[in-house]
Amino acid sequence: MARRSRMQIIYDLLNAIIEKKGKIKVTHLLYKGNLSHERLKLYLEELETKEFIQKITEPSKKRMTGKTFYTITDKGVNFLNEIHKVQELTEAFGL
Repeated sequence: MARRSRMQIIYDLLNAIIEKKGKIKVTHLLYKGNLSHERLKLYLEELETKEFIQKITEPSKKRMTGKTFYTITDKGVNFLNEIHKVQELTEAFGL
């Protein structure tokens, strides 16, 4: 099985957030992204720095720290749409 490219991993992570209505728990993103915790952390930091995603913490009645989620930003949605266009173009030319 071929390894995924960096672009494919970013696409998978952003797409996973979209599939969850734009808001996803870290553990769900870990499973959907099929990455180790350390690699996921690096990708999330990069995507957050580039403002493709945003980390939010919601208060929790059961825990002191609250629940952490990631949401996709407009910039992230636009990037995802552009990646999708490139994928369609390469498929149209049989690449």
